[in-house]
Amino acid sequence: MSHYQRIACLCTEAVETLYLIGAADQIAGISGFTVYPPQARQEKPKISGFSSGKLEKIMSVQPDLVVAYSGLQSDILREVADAGVDIHHFNHRTLDGVLHMVSVLGALSGHQQAADALNADLAQRIDDARAHSAAQDAAGLPRPLVYFEEWNDPIISGIQWAGELIDLAGGRDAFAELAHHPRAKQRIIADPLTVAARRPDLIVGSWCGKRFRPETVLARPGWEDVPAVRNAADGTIVEIKSADILAPGPTLITRGLPALQALISDWRQRQGAAS
Repeated sequence: MSHYQRIACLCTEAVETLYLIGAADQIAGISGFTVYPPQARQEKPKISGFSSGKLEKIMSVQPDLVVAYSGLQSDILREVADAGVDIHHFNHRTLDGVLHMVSVLGALSGHQQAADALNADLAQRIDDARAHSAAQDAAGLPRPLVYFEEWNDPIISGIQWAGELIDLAGGRDAFAELAHHPRAKQRIIADPLTVAARRPDLIVGSWCGKRFRPETVLARPGWEDVPAVRNAADGTIVEIKSADILAPGPTLITRGLPALQALISDWRQRQGAAS
């Protein structure tokens, strides 16, 4: 079976995955938003933004397959298809979707065995996190209520995989009822006091494309009595970089999950010591 040899990646998680499974040589071009692995930015031509891209730029690297993610890239993929090039459009919102993406990219690139090995490693990390949280549950340590903020103006709560990671790490998603909505505008919280009323114990900020500012959260009117705000000196308001937790690839599990585990486990241990 022949496999694709010149894969244009319009999303950073596809680049990361292809490098991890040994298919780096088959990457013809990458998104300008690619972060992992760092060497990709030096080794590969940048052919698109995330929500923007020009057909001529993409076609200049002579791809035989173009891989993209989310509805924001639908228009440019339609142009690529009209130009006669194969496309694959991922649109997952869950950790299971990440594992499926890895497997699909393994099949498309001819590196299925390496993709299976990567998925086994990722699944083991998930199982280990779940077991650690269960052990803390068994010890009677409370689970913190965690508010994940994906954007600040308007305020947007976290996507489904963020809630899944919070649960795996031993917390409770403060807006679990919104997490299943795939589109960010469906997760807008119009009144900031709605967040304050939930009284989260921890606040995690990951503003897509810009640095999270804890001082902005601390200054919000009516948030003074929120436990995470009141205890901010204990590190209850933190940033997890968007590249680590908002790009739906292996980095969610290798970087985003450990960051949440460290934050949540520390809070739970403090609560146990205080009780």
